[in-house]
This record gives sequence, C-alpha cells and structure tokens, in this order.
Amino acid sequence: MNHRVDDRPAVGVLAAWGRLPIVVAESMRDAGYRVVCLGVRHHAVKADYDGIADAFHWIGPSQLGTAIRLFRRYGVERATMAGKFHKVTLYQPGALIRYLPDWTGAKAFYSHFVGHSADRKDDTLLGRIVEVFATGGVTMEPATDFAPGLLVEEGLMGRLDVGQSVCVKGRAAIAIEAIEGTDLCIRRAGELCRGGGFTVVKVAKPNQDMRFDVPTVGVQTLQSMKEAGARVLAIEAGLTILLDPAEFRAYADRHRLTVVAQRRGAAAVAA
Repeated sequence: MNHRVDDRPAVGVLAAWGRLPIVVAESMRDAGYRVVCLGVRHHAVKADYDGIADAFHWIGPSQLGTAIRLFRRYGVERATMAGKFHKVTLYQPGALIRYLPDWTGAKAFYSHFVGHSADRKDDTLLGRIVEVFATGGVTMEPATDFAPGLLVEEGLMGRLDVGQSVCVKGRAAIAIEAIEGTDLCIRRAGELCRGGGFTVVKVAKPNQDMRFDVPTVGVQTLQSMKEAGARVLAIEAGLTILLDPAEFRAYADRHRLTVVAQRRGAAAVAA
C-alpha cells in the first residue's frame, strides 16, 4: 500500500477565544499550510476547527513546554497567537489549579506571579511567551502575516457613509477599557450613559507589537454597541483586524451604525 507523504509546511496557531483564531487558521489552510492548532482550555472550541486544522490539541495557557513540544512534534517552526484570553479568570477562585503551569511555564512566569520582580501587563506577559517559544525553536509571528486581508483599510463604513478602547460623548470619557475587554467596556458605558449616542474609539498601542493583542473588531462589537446605545465606532486603519467584513458592513447598515477607519495622524476623512 502506498502512503502519500504530506509535504505541506506546518504552521501553528495558539488559539484562545473568539472568531479570530478560526479565521487565521482558515487563511493558513487556504494558503496551503498544514495547520496545527493548540486550543487554550476554557477558551477555544474544538469543533470550530473541524475541517480546518490538521491536528488539534488542548493546552493550558501556562503550559509552555508542552506547547513547544507539540508544535515541534509536527515540525512547526512558525506559529501565531490569536484570540482573546479572558484575563479576569486569573483572579477567580481555583485559577491556580485550572491553569497549573508546567515546569517551563513556571520558570517563565515566576518573577511575574511569585517573585513580583516583574509586572503583569499584557505586553510583558505576552512578550515573555514569545521569548520562551523562540528559545524552544518556534517563532511567533503576527497573525496578519498569515492573514493580511484582516487589516481594515482607511475609509468609512456603515449606513451613514460619512486596555485599546474608550467610550466618549461630548468630549468626555465615559468608560475606558481595562481588564474586562472591549465588549464589557461598551456595556459599562451604556449603563453610565443611559441616553446612548456615544462613540466607541478603539486604537492600537503607541508601539503596537503585531504578534499579539492586536485591536480586533467584528459583528459582536457592533452587537455590543447596539445593545448599549452607541452610534459610532472609530478604529485605526492598518492596525486593526476586521473579522467577517461583509457581515460587519451589513450589520452596520441594518442598524444605522457608523464606522470610521482612520490612520494615525491623518486628518479626519470627509464624506
């Protein structure tokens, strides 16, 4: 019997919650890669990767040594991190047991969570993960390197055609995104601004590392806005990932929401 050798190059996805890692995995598959997916427990949904990933394994968010070994088993030397990690779960009862690290993860995060000699900022922790993977022979690359079409272009979207997030009205900040994420920030703004009509602004960090924590919007963002009473979404062109563009624009049109994408430092776009 002849066995066909799969000579496609293997790439990896460290997949957390949401639509983004699924879209990235689809782009990898469509580009001819063999896709190896490591799903973060309590965040990813295995069924979402059926027919997309050639291999799927569960991984704890701090089991870095296990993740590296799994990637290398399949010949993965290039990978990306995609999706939202619900950081609030780190502060819930039982978190230590639920996210018990392996030896590599324990060494990597000791100074952040035990020794307290390093901070726990998102960029610091994610940067540490990137360093550990690189030491293990796996280079973490921006998700947009594998799916460049995800980056939103400059211009206007939506019916009127005219923390990363802050909700404002009348030049006053109503809510600023912290550990809870964009959707809950929008909900909190709606509770504080009962009359609605506020604007959601979502931008990249001053020196955004495109390998992780890239601003991402999709239909769910617009749904949160609609429920909270927001009317305008302002995002940063070239540095924001837009999921499912056709559905996004259709939802914005249907619910009379305006979306403006503008490059940093550029003058306001006029209709």
